[in-house]
Order: sequence, then C-alpha cells, then structure tokens
Amino acid sequence: MSSIAENLKSVGQRINQAAHHAHRSPEEITLLAVSKTRSPDELRELYQHGQRHFGENYLQEFLDKKETLNDLAIIWHFIGPIQSNKTRAIAENFDWVHSVDRLKIAQRLSEQRPNHLPPLNICLQINISGETSKSGCLPNEAEALLQQVANLPRLSVRGLMAIPEATDDKAKQQAALAKMQSIFISLKHTHPELDTLSMGMSGDMQIAIQEGATMVRIGTALFGPRQYPNSKKPT
Repeated sequence: MSSIAENLKSVGQRINQAAHHAHRSPEEITLLAVSKTRSPDELRELYQHGQRHFGENYLQEFLDKKETLNDLAIIWHFIGPIQSNKTRAIAENFDWVHSVDRLKIAQRLSEQRPNHLPPLNICLQINISGETSKSGCLPNEAEALLQQVANLPRLSVRGLMAIPEATDDKAKQQAALAKMQSIFISLKHTHPELDTLSMGMSGDMQIAIQEGATMVRIGTALFGPRQYPNSKKPT
C-alpha cells in the first residue's frame, strides 16, 4: 500500500474514533482533502482509493489540475480567499465555495454561476478568532450576511466555515470551535436548511468533530508537508 493510501486509511480511522468518542456517526463527517500545491497524480491516487472531495486555494493551479483530471468525478471545493476578479472562474468551475465573507462576493458568484450547472454550494466564512490577517465576517455579522446571501439565486447556502487562530493550547482551540458550533446551532433555528459546519484541520480535527464539525479539511495528514516549487506559492 502506498503512503498516500496508508495516510487516507489513518485519517479515516482518526475520524471514526473522534466521532465515536463524541457519540456521533462517522457518516455525518465528510473528509475534504486539501490538495493545493499537490500534483494531479497525487489527487488521482487518492481518488482511486475512494476520496471524492478536494479543496483548492489557488485558482490558476486548480484550473490546470482540473483539466488534467477531467475524467474523474471529483467534487471541487474552493477554500481560499476570493478576489473579485476571480469570481467568474470560481462560479463556473467549482461545486462548493467555503470562503464567502461579504455580500459583494456572493452577488458576483450568483450572477456568474452558469444556468446549466446546479446551484453553487456556499459556506460563509466566520473570522472566529478576530484575526486581522484572516478573511471572514465577524460572528456578530453572520446572521445579517446569511439573510442576504440566502435570497440570492443560483446559490445554495449550506453552512459555515472557520479557520481558528493557530495555537498549541488545546483549551483555546476547543473554545473557538465550540463558539463556532454555538453560532451554527443558533443560525439553524432560522435557517434549518443549514447542514455543513466546515472546520478542523490535521492538527485539531478530533476537537472539531467533538464540537460538531460535519466537514474536516485535511492536507498535511494525507499528503505530508507542503512543498512550493522554486519557493514560490502558486496563484
């Protein structure tokens, strides 16, 4: 068995254990493979072992990769910050967008989503730790933004996404993730169609699952540490 296949199996076991510990069904949790900077061959190998959801941050890298892998029924997620001049390509090529944090971006995605495609699945990004360096609306802005985005055509608002502040403090990790769960539960009272809480990465997936995550975004634990060719990040 290859290292990628072994890693996928290991991550699946971690998800199962965390779900059982939280008295949840593992079937409630979707594994999203964060495949930015990874080669098409690596994605193809994961796909051959059953992985279907892949998350990308860099648009041009993704477009090249998608063309190479167009024979596979991959479910593509855009999980990076969104620039206004890239919304058309995102609307035309992705199945999910996790990083909608303002109405202008949602409006552009709605207007530019082709009619022959199903509605674009949307998660609102919440800046749960209040970091100035991160995208996302503030927690107290989430309800108003949700009301506005939910009324746009060609979009299907599915839930919330967050990237809490990086820390080795487990209590601080859990507090941020628990706060996200609280916001999600509160919004579901007025928007029962919400079914996705996208949070948790390689280092905190167990805590995220304990706090109600339905989708975990895993890169390093599947592929190993990222490497950028020529020390340059793609765009």
